[in-house]
Amino acid sequence: MSDVTRLLDAAAAGDRRAAGDLLPLVYDELRKLAAARMAAESPDHTLQPTALVHEAYLRLVGPADALRWDNRGHFFAAAAEAMRRILVEAARRKGAEKHGGDRRRVELTDVPAAPEVDGDRLLALDAALTRLAAEDPVAARVVELRHFAGVSVEDAAAALGLSRATAYRHWTYARAWLKDAVAGADPG
Repeated sequence: MSDVTRLLDAAAAGDRRAAGDLLPLVYDELRKLAAARMAAESPDHTLQPTALVHEAYLRLVGPADALRWDNRGHFFAAAAEAMRRILVEAARRKGAEKHGGDRRRVELTDVPAAPEVDGDRLLALDAALTRLAAEDPVAARVVELRHFAGVSVEDAAAALGLSRATAYRHWTYARAWLKDAVAGADPG
């Protein structure tokens, strides 16, 4: 049993010291996952990769979590899920009426800004991914790992206990399914 797996088990059992010892061992990998995910966000996104890592980590080892992770791959799959939820919550907050709703930031220069990837696309993807999870949970998990954690199909297969070919089939199916679902939700 690796140090990470041992510390994951102890942290899941409520050992605060193990949770503190775990962070330095997994921080670099979580930071890479967060940086890859944040690269796809709009430039005006206020959440930084470091903050995303910390928030996801707190959710993973927080007192409300009584989960046990089977292995390192399971932990990183849970981290990808936590990052997805944090980003979706941030997009929803940003889109809330009391936070400006559909208003757009306007620069005081006459130069138009580059097109942005907005929170609406993330929300549409999340809604479609939730529907996909009801129809094909494994395909949805592959998408979460690929899109939100930035892992390869091979790594997603390993984390989910799938063969490489099966993971590729799920990935291909999910991409086509989500493209249709998001295109159907997009009036443009």
